[in-house]
Amino acid sequence: MLGRGRMERIRSLSPAVSMLRRSAPSFVLLALAAGCAAPPTIRETPAGVSVGLSQLPPDVHSYARPGEARVTHVALDLDADFGVKELAGTATLTVARVPGARQVVLDTRDLMIERVTDADGDPLVFEMGAADPILGRPLTVTLPEDGDRVVVHYRTRPTAAAVQWLTPAQTSSGKPFLFTQGQAILTRTWVPTQDSPGIRQTYEAEITVPATLTAVMSAEHLTPGGIPSDGDRTTFRFRMANPIPPYLIALAIGDLAFRPVGERAGVWAEPGVVERAAYEFADMETMIDAAERLYGPYRWGRYDVLVLPPSFPFGGMENPRLTFATPTVLAGDRSLVSLIAHELAHSWSGNLVTNATWSDFWLNEGFTTYFENRIMEEVYGAPYAQMLEHLGRQGLQEELAGLPEADQRLHIDLAGRDPDAGMTAVAYDKGATFLRVIERAVGRGRFDAFLRRYFDEHAFQPMTTEQFLAYLDRELIRGDAALRARIDPEAWAYGPGLPANAPPVHAEAFARVEAQAEAFTAGTAPAALATQGWTTHEWLHFFQSIPDTLSADQLRSLDQAFRLSQSGNSEILFAWLMKAVQNQYEPALPAVERFLTTQGRRKFVRPLYQALAATDWGRPHAQRIYRQARPTYHAVTAGSIDAILGAPGGG
Repeated sequence: MLGRGRMERIRSLSPAVSMLRRSAPSFVLLALAAGCAAPPTIRETPAGVSVGLSQLPPDVHSYARPGEARVTHVALDLDADFGVKELAGTATLTVARVPGARQVVLDTRDLMIERVTDADGDPLVFEMGAADPILGRPLTVTLPEDGDRVVVHYRTRPTAAAVQWLTPAQTSSGKPFLFTQGQAILTRTWVPTQDSPGIRQTYEAEITVPATLTAVMSAEHLTPGGIPSDGDRTTFRFRMANPIPPYLIALAIGDLAFRPVGERAGVWAEPGVVERAAYEFADMETMIDAAERLYGPYRWGRYDVLVLPPSFPFGGMENPRLTFATPTVLAGDRSLVSLIAHELAHSWSGNLVTNATWSDFWLNEGFTTYFENRIMEEVYGAPYAQMLEHLGRQGLQEELAGLPEADQRLHIDLAGRDPDAGMTAVAYDKGATFLRVIERAVGRGRFDAFLRRYFDEHAFQPMTTEQFLAYLDRELIRGDAALRARIDPEAWAYGPGLPANAPPVHAEAFARVEAQAEAFTAGTAPAALATQGWTTHEWLHFFQSIPDTLSADQLRSLDQAFRLSQSGNSEILFAWLMKAVQNQYEPALPAVERFLTTQGRRKFVRPLYQALAATDWGRPHAQRIYRQARPTYHAVTAGSIDAILGAPGGG
């Protein structure tokens, strides 16, 4: 257990934040916690503070009662022990409360809570509630009579769902590695706080690690080189002065090197990967400039990318100041950098203006997908952006075909469900298409001005679907009944499928690809096809355009002509392997096994296991591969595959 001395030192690192906490009246703190620029629904009374929180809807995925007491700041003091796979220490929570509030309710899941004290170390009464398999357990703490701080002394479990402990064998450096992934509601497995996206919090941290490793976080790095600590340990300190949703509190520890790629952009990665990553992401500064031209200033200071080991379950995670990215985008030709444009766009849509609940997830991802496409158009031209939009629409239509109507809505009912159920193409591509409908209805210049005002006026605030539609009516439609009918916002937000006014998509480059797909289907040998200079997106469209059912000879000739099983481009390799598995093409099985055992990106892993499990031919292969691969997967990925195959050995 770490002593209180180090926690006192960390408080001294942020004098501006500390001064604000000491001097601001409670109603201002509550307004800041809600993300409000001003506190119109909060007023002082002779008895204290009266709080109206109509702007923050109930969150079915949190035990918190923010209308009574709300966490506004988190200060972490943690020691990372790779031997026992635990983070141990304290979380000091600053709590704003209304008069008469005696308790604060926190979200936890699988945390070992040792004790809870006030800032002076005096014990506070606490109670752990019943466990829910999705939500975890509420931690109810009796607040101190005086003071606004609660100190939770705790340890994480080795199986904490947000914390991935990698062995040296699972890294390129041969040293252990740790990273966290809090979205959607996994932060509660390593930080006891109010784990709801609408309850924004500032944070600071003091992280102690083995001296051979480096810690980085989604925050300002106050001690980039670390400070020697007891024995062979090093301590790193961080500060995030902007209020963020708790799912964006992120930590990584490993053998890390840094390379700048611009004045305010750079890349972190393991030493053997960092040069490749810096080459791949050389256009990051250009992307930041393009994003700022579109929708206003970048408000987070630096924009760096951390390339994680291969088990990272997502393409990227938009942690502020430090995007976490999968190494599967390191194609060697900068062909997959749209992922960086997407995560950068989250610095406005998601990190700056955030879905208030996970039912409003499209407000993060639909806006970001639209914004990503605009960045790519600015940097690489309209034809490139058209291909991205076309592929997104194809993927959306395929996913809609398999979803129940209730899950085809932008605003989705997730009561009693894991919020991951809402992370479908509907949130991303239907959401982006809705914004394109608005753009076409009012013109790009007018829509861009509207979006910039939207980001400026709601910066560091939560947002609901209902609030956005009201803002759209007030600031853009302005009583124009004909315009409202052309947009039809309710059909998009609350109706299933793609409404009739969805604009068509067209990519001129894909017409040429389709001609080559037709030629291949008619019998032209793959080596004779005109594929020179094709981008990743053209290859993906080719695989979507050729028949689902192919003969072994056709598959063999494709692989021989284009060396698909040896492709270093993960998107092309995945598209090829899906075709091979769907056609039970035995020669591709070594490549399938290699792909599934060397990376854990859920976008690739889940569909391949689903395709294998769908046939008597493939299911034994899936089970054999999964027994080997499961220990290397993040909990998010393993949970998805467990649902398809069951955990090996019933675990």
